[in-house]
Amino acid sequence: MDKYLTDWSLDGRFILFYTAGNPTTKSDLWALPMTGDRKPILILQTEFEEVDAQFSPDGKWIAYTSNESGRNEVYVRPFPGPGGKWQITTRGLNPGLLILAAHWRGDGKEIYFASDDQKIMAAEVKTVGSSLEVGTVKPLFDIQSQSVLYIGAVSKDGQRFLLVSNVSQSSAPLTLVLNWDEELKKQ
Repeated sequence: MDKYLTDWSLDGRFILFYTAGNPTTKSDLWALPMTGDRKPILILQTEFEEVDAQFSPDGKWIAYTSNESGRNEVYVRPFPGPGGKWQITTRGLNPGLLILAAHWRGDGKEIYFASDDQKIMAAEVKTVGSSLEVGTVKPLFDIQSQSVLYIGAVSKDGQRFLLVSNVSQSSAPLTLVLNWDEELKKQ
């Protein structure tokens, strides 16, 4: 069974990963404790694909992608559980993305994802005890012309996004110079 790491909790206590290739349950979500016996904990196993889980900043929730609705959607559930689940997206995720991970804002009040209509979206979320409320979902910006493969990271304030995209043939190569100060001294 293949394993794919997707996140590490901010407190360093858990790593999230999913396994792929099970003929019955497809892809399943797991957490690996970094202390104690370090035995993986099964988080979610269904007949559907569950992938690309991300911890909330406080480590009490995970956002993940599942195709249980017939298309890839983002859901949130408590970590480590038990509890309910809440669907964040309603129109599917961008099918052209390699990684379907949703990202949390640093304060846990928004979740970002790439929509099926080529936009980066923000969904307001609010935790109330062991429940979650999904508020306004709004587009932030268009990614149609940028050949985006996935959202790599989001700044803590949600103002900057690192988007990984295809490099076109017309792009200039990147040159990385190590020990440049030594080279400068030689001149």
